[in-house]
Amino acid sequence: MASPYDEPFTSNGAFAVDLIGRHTQKLVSLQGPVLADRDPEPLHQMRVSLRRLRTCLQQFAPALRLPRAVGDPRLAKMVRRLGMARDLDVLRQRLEHDLIGELPDGERRALRPVLKQLRRERALAYEQLVTALHSGGYLKLLSQLQGWLREPDLTPLGALPLRSWSQEWQAPMVAGLFQHPGWFIADRQGDMELVHDLRKRLKTARYGLENLGAVTGSRCRQWIAELRDLQELLGELNDLHVLEKAIDDQLPSGLARSVPVLEALLRGRAQACWGQWRQRADGLVRPERRRSLSMALLERRCQGQPQPSLLTSPALPSS
Repeated sequence: MASPYDEPFTSNGAFAVDLIGRHTQKLVSLQGPVLADRDPEPLHQMRVSLRRLRTCLQQFAPALRLPRAVGDPRLAKMVRRLGMARDLDVLRQRLEHDLIGELPDGERRALRPVLKQLRRERALAYEQLVTALHSGGYLKLLSQLQGWLREPDLTPLGALPLRSWSQEWQAPMVAGLFQHPGWFIADRQGDMELVHDLRKRLKTARYGLENLGAVTGSRCRQWIAELRDLQELLGELNDLHVLEKAIDDQLPSGLARSVPVLEALLRGRAQACWGQWRQRADGLVRPERRRSLSMALLERRCQGQPQPSLLTSPALPSS
C-alpha cells in the first residue's frame, strides 16, 4: 500500500485545519457535560482538548492567518480556569479513593476538615469556571474559530504539500528539549518548579509529535510513547507534592505530626516515583538517545504499512 506521502496532494493548511476542526468540535460537544458537573471526566477531556488546540495553533501558526480573538493568551487563560477545578478533582479523588482506605481511623478523622476544605475550594473553582465558559471572550473565541474553519485563511506556506514539510512541523516541538534544566535536578530537594516546568514541556512536545502521527514512522511513535510515560511519571510526582502541601497547610500541627501514616505513604510513593524518573531521565539524556530522536523525525512511514488518510487520521488521544 502506498505511503501517505504518495497520496493525492494534501497541504500543510488543509492538514492543520482538519486537526483544529476536530479539537474545536470536541470542545463544543463537552460544554454541556462540563456545565452539568455530574462527572469529572468531561472537565478533564475539555482541558486536554484546549491544550491540544493551543499546541496545534502554535505549531502550525506559520501556515495560518487566524482571527484576532483566537489568540494564545485567551486560550492559556481558559486552560488555567479549567486546571483549577480539575486539579482539585484529582486531589480529592486521590485522597478519598486511593489513600484514605490505607489509613487508621484516627488519621481518617483528622482528614475530614481537609476534605471539607477541598470541596469548598472545588465549588468556588467551578463557579469561576462557569463564568469563564459563559464569558464573552471565550464565546467569541469559539465563534470566530468556527467561522474561520468554514472559510480558512492560509498563508502561502499553508498551500504547500505536507509531505515535503512534515519534519519542519515536528522539529520545533522538540527543539531544545534536552537542554531544559529540569533534566539535571539530581534529587527531590532541588528546584522542583523546574521539574514541573519540564513536565509541561514534555507534554507540548508529545502533542506536537502526535499531531503528525499520520505521517511519522515507527521510531517516532516509540518516542511519543516514551514522552507520554515520562509526562505521566512527572504528573504523578506533582500530584503527590501538591496533595502533601495542601494537607500540610490545612492541619494545625502539620502533615507529619497529624497524620504520620499518610505522610510516610506519600513520601514513599514520591520517592519511588522519583527513582523511576531519574533512571529514565539519565538514560534519555545520553548522546545516542538524543540523536535517536533527531533520526526518528527523518523517518517516514514504511512502504507497505497500512495507512490512514492524512485527513482522516485516528481518533484524538484522550490525555
